[in-house]
Amino acid sequence: MPISRRTVLASAALLSLALGAPAMAEAKKDFKVAWSIYVGWMPWGYASDASIVKKWADKYGLTIEVTQFNDYVESINQYTVSAYDAVTVTNMDALSIPSVGGVDTTAVIVGDFSVSNDAVILKDGATLADIKGRDVNLVEFSVSHYLLARALDSAGMTEQDVKVVNTADPDMVGAFQTPDVTAMVTWNPMVSEIVALPGATKVFDSSQIPGEIIDLMVANTEVLADNPDFGKALA
Repeated sequence: MPISRRTVLASAALLSLALGAPAMAEAKKDFKVAWSIYVGWMPWGYASDASIVKKWADKYGLTIEVTQFNDYVESINQYTVSAYDAVTVTNMDALSIPSVGGVDTTAVIVGDFSVSNDAVILKDGATLADIKGRDVNLVEFSVSHYLLARALDSAGMTEQDVKVVNTADPDMVGAFQTPDVTAMVTWNPMVSEIVALPGATKVFDSSQIPGEIIDLMVANTEVLADNPDFGKALA
């Protein structure tokens, strides 16, 4: 998922221009939901496979298609251009790409608050202070970038003390096993896989910033206004 977007407003604004204006909402019966690989969102894959989503869609006379994305940012991009009606996303990421792209978003479900599911991991380093001067692989301008900024601030450092290397989330585990990668920020289930590798140490995680990272299922506000049963079926 190598797509940049921080300074949050500046880069997201450029992205919104590239994506184009979102389509207008309307009353309809068929809906599309996007989710990506994160431990807090994996119940959506199960709910789809086990026909739980279908059960509730049928109750309201709807069809809801649930699609898994391996690339988190791409799932948000597709939602922003109205290819999908709802998406799993963190609170800070919902406030960047979609909102700057002109899409008003409503949180339908607060799935969880991240408590250690997002983490800063070092290779051959014992404390967060050891990150200084290193390249840090993460999904640039995402929740991981936010966590890095909060971690650095807690240790009296800034982003000027490291160099961010944009890395797609599906590539994290493999990248950490290469010699050049010595610092990484990512989320579960990748965190669990990486900390099990030789030389890996978790030096900061989201339990140290409680309540700040909120994992959501959001939907296009106009779509919900025109189709309230869609929100009821998801909830």
